[in-house]
Amino acid sequence: MHRRQETVWDEFTPKLVSRLREGYSTADLRADAIAGLTVAIVALPLSMAIAIASGVGPERGLYTAIVGGFLVSALGGSRFQVGGPAGAFIVLVSACVMATGLEGLILATFLSGFILTAVGALRLGTYIKFIPYPVTVGFTAGIAVIILASQMRDFFGLVLGGPEPAEIVEKVHVLWAARGTVTPAALGLAVATVAIIQGLKRLRPHWPGMLIAIAATALAAWALNLPVETIYSKFGELPRTPPAPALPAMSGDLIVQALPWAVSFALLGAIESLLSAVVADGMTGRRHRSNAELVGQGLANIGSALFGGFCVTGTIARTATNVRAGSRGPVSGMLHAVFLLVVMLVAAPLAGYIPLAALAGVLVVVAWNMAEKEELWSLIRASRADAAIVLVTFGLVVFRDLTEGIIAGAAIGGAVFIRRMSDAVQVEPLDEGRPIAEQTGDVVVYRLRGAFFFGAAATLGSVLDRIAEQPRAFVVDFSDVPFVDSSGARSFEMLAHKMARKGGVLVLTGAVPEVRRVLLAQGLREPHVAWRSSVGDALAEFGAKGA
Repeated sequence: MHRRQETVWDEFTPKLVSRLREGYSTADLRADAIAGLTVAIVALPLSMAIAIASGVGPERGLYTAIVGGFLVSALGGSRFQVGGPAGAFIVLVSACVMATGLEGLILATFLSGFILTAVGALRLGTYIKFIPYPVTVGFTAGIAVIILASQMRDFFGLVLGGPEPAEIVEKVHVLWAARGTVTPAALGLAVATVAIIQGLKRLRPHWPGMLIAIAATALAAWALNLPVETIYSKFGELPRTPPAPALPAMSGDLIVQALPWAVSFALLGAIESLLSAVVADGMTGRRHRSNAELVGQGLANIGSALFGGFCVTGTIARTATNVRAGSRGPVSGMLHAVFLLVVMLVAAPLAGYIPLAALAGVLVVVAWNMAEKEELWSLIRASRADAAIVLVTFGLVVFRDLTEGIIAGAAIGGAVFIRRMSDAVQVEPLDEGRPIAEQTGDVVVYRLRGAFFFGAAATLGSVLDRIAEQPRAFVVDFSDVPFVDSSGARSFEMLAHKMARKGGVLVLTGAVPEVRRVLLAQGLREPHVAWRSSVGDALAEFGAKGA
């Protein structure tokens, strides 16, 4: 049986459609239901904790996980991706809320959905994966530090004299000044939460450690009547149902305020979701569709905003849990959202008993796991270039801005790549088995190796000029050059004119069609330059003329 040839439209086909085309049995549904329930157990406390840490009510986290999570699985390009609110967004979301309010956050989420959909439709998803690995490690470690710092108030039960600063240096100063207000009960619950999660991870790795820790500490706080803040004491009773869909509030001024945040949400969401999809591919041997995934993420963000949620993305923790729980495809992610909705309908009042200190403990564990400590240290030790990239990204993310960190890290990574590629280009004398005397004096032959682009042109331009000072014919073999850009071609065009003024000629041989096309487009044509099919032909003609 012949496999159907993929078309351009297949690139945008949701994986749910592909999975259903393969056939879907009752056994598949049973496996997906178990996986979906497992992920929902993990997602329930995380969604509320991330929402609270982001400066919004816990119900917003549930709206995001239910609506956004359902659409990510139903419309995305990854077979096992599970979406929801992500820890990586905490800093951006909280800053957006402080700058624009809740209405601005929802509008920014709505706009980011259109940006992500456009990026996917324009097939730009492939390029987002080119972000260097040290940038992602530095970025993730920086996010982990910020999340950790953001949870210290609730973790220790501190009482601040005013609002908690967003900037980390000021935040640490204010938290340290309030060290005398530690609430022992809150600290005890937070430490117990961390201990239960880590203990179960070691002793019973398949048990839902986060949910058990939250339930145990909530029960302890209620039974002992501990003086700690809970979800109910801070936010009131959670609603039992999501709100009816409605367009976000819009005005010219609010759109101007929200648009920069929307761009940041889209950039971070694209990186996070594609990284998560790559992790799922590595665990399963499958391949995701980058552009379909971005379109699905965009539509999920639009849907989340319509129901009062905030930015949603694919998350590595929930996606990995989904794979390990035996998921057969996107249906498990959709069912995880359904299970969360059922919990909200049935047990929303019980969530009010959850201590904020316990949720802080959950996020402390999340931050610790996010940090990728071994990868960070290995990159710092690997080379000075990798160390510079990861440390600059980390420093800017922690002390300046997430987007600045990504852009600066990617720029430094690009500069390092250009330098390394330039150093790899070589120009060397070539004898082709002939006496060296045939390549000295009037005729010299050199072979160029590697991609000759603007970086290499700047490095080797003076070398080529010196070689071309004396001979009547300068033969350059391009047979080992896979790529030439306009800057590289321009340097040879200038070299050809220089030799022509001295009565010499530049001879080019062995260029593949794509390289030859670029060179011709930059003016390397007869009579300014001689084209020959091989070095042997060039030596036979120009060597004979000099004889």
